[in-house]
Amino acid sequence: MSLRILLVRHGLSSFNVEHRIQGRDDLSSLTEEGFAQARATGEALRDLPIDAAYTSPLSRAHDTARALLEAHGAGLVAAVDDDLLEVDLAPWSGLLGTEVRERFPHEHRLWYHHPEQITLQRPDGTRYAPIPELMEQAGRFAAKLLGAHDPTAPEAQTVLVVGHNAILRCLLLSLLGLPANGFRRLRIDNASLSVLNLSPAEGGAVTVQIESLNGTSHLHPELCGSKLPTKGPGPRLLLVRHGETDWNRQGRFQGQIDIPLNDNGRAQAAAAGDFLKGVTVHRAYTSSMARPRQTAEGILKHHPGVPLTSVPHLVEIGHGAWEGQLEEEIAAGWPELLADWKRAPETVQMPEGETIHDVWDRSLEGWNRIAASLHPDETALVVAHDAVNKTILCALLGLSPADIWAVKQGNGGVTVIDYPHGPDQPPVVVCLNQTAHLGGVLDRTAAGAL
Repeated sequence: MSLRILLVRHGLSSFNVEHRIQGRDDLSSLTEEGFAQARATGEALRDLPIDAAYTSPLSRAHDTARALLEAHGAGLVAAVDDDLLEVDLAPWSGLLGTEVRERFPHEHRLWYHHPEQITLQRPDGTRYAPIPELMEQAGRFAAKLLGAHDPTAPEAQTVLVVGHNAILRCLLLSLLGLPANGFRRLRIDNASLSVLNLSPAEGGAVTVQIESLNGTSHLHPELCGSKLPTKGPGPRLLLVRHGETDWNRQGRFQGQIDIPLNDNGRAQAAAAGDFLKGVTVHRAYTSSMARPRQTAEGILKHHPGVPLTSVPHLVEIGHGAWEGQLEEEIAAGWPELLADWKRAPETVQMPEGETIHDVWDRSLEGWNRIAASLHPDETALVVAHDAVNKTILCALLGLSPADIWAVKQGNGGVTVIDYPHGPDQPPVVVCLNQTAHLGGVLDRTAAGAL
């Protein structure tokens, strides 16, 4: 049926506190705060059965897995796998970040801008490329994982993987079929939770969907300090999908028919507003349609005086003749086209409507204009639609219009995008589709019709 993968980075370590480079040396240990983070993660997952668990052998990850599983109460012991070891940064291990910058200025710059290009020297004098090697390692682990837990098997399974910052980024890239140059597009915080759904596809293939990425809101406030990962330099955008409508609940294709929020959708907007009320918002933007505008207004109740600008580029995909219809009605009239939409959406021209390429181009134009307008210290709220958000996120992650099913966007879900080097440089997907404010660590919002 399917395979759910839970990716968890180890809790706060002694070297994290000291801002020292860890790499794959086992020189640091889990702090008391790190143990508490691990337990909080296990408690957040308690209602979710876990069938198997894997961990890096390094103590900070191994101890996180042990504390997490004890708090979860499933009675599992994580299997140790060397292919979950952290990136090999041997010449830097134990050094402060400032020491690396002073002693290895060229490599330090590459590490923060093009880590896939960096080479280092081992004690025996041989040079090696840490990130390409780690990508190969991640690919090996992914192959073993899928061999042991077949997504096409009759029984659905949930697997926990506890590792480190760099290896988990590379594992995500490997599963999504992305190259190493996407490494800096992702962020993985201590004790964060990312959820992937793997499902069978035609010809024995497997599709991968990011349900959520780098969630930290399950951690207790005294441990994480904020419900969102901390903001660094550069502008930040909060991308939110509108709350639920009656047509979302019924599974009708909405497209550009202007359906308002239902009672649950208004409650989701209010919950998103509570979730974001501690965040300073300087500007807000919405699709020109009612359901995202109503969602934005619900969020902005906690941010009086913030201007809300309507952006026509962010309206939902035009489904044309499909709008207002249920999937079974569309299947009766356009069976082949609907099958193509599910299998290869980039090939479909909606009858009397748009293509995903049309949405991609106009959504990104609107998004990029907003990003370019922000000052480095500003945070902006953007509320739009399922297809619009998916095209934006696929582009930011380095995916293509063919990959829109690889990203989930729940009603009222919150995604955070940072531009640490300015809006003309690649952004970082800080976290994606956070819905814990709507109840639980999994996205349980209406599937909708898209």
